[in-house]
Amino acid sequence: MHQFEKLKIWQKSMDLLVDVYKANEDYPKEEKYGLTSQMRRSTVSIPSNIAEGSGRNSNQQFNYFLGVASGSTSELITQTFLSERLELIDSSTMGNIVDQCVEVSKMNIALQQTLNK
Repeated sequence: MHQFEKLKIWQKSMDLLVDVYKANEDYPKEEKYGLTSQMRRSTVSIPSNIAEGSGRNSNQQFNYFLGVASGSTSELITQTFLSERLELIDSSTMGNIVDQCVEVSKMNIALQQTLNK
């Protein structure tokens, strides 16, 4: 069992979560149950699955939850590109969120490789 709050990937994904929530603040009200909600669920899923996996009894189970977090990261990238295309966020905000997603993805792959050794 790992102390998830000490994992850099969890810390970075929490930073990403805060940035997505801030970016969504200016989305139109009609997106509250649409894109805003979907982006927030995807983003919350990332650190949540890292935490849940770290609390499991095996590296294999941890690896499974890291895979779920990876899928959520990919979802968030897609939703962020869509947000920029719909002009809900500017290209700078989009780039910042996507860059953070890429960083979290790389950290996820590295952690999965470590667990598989």
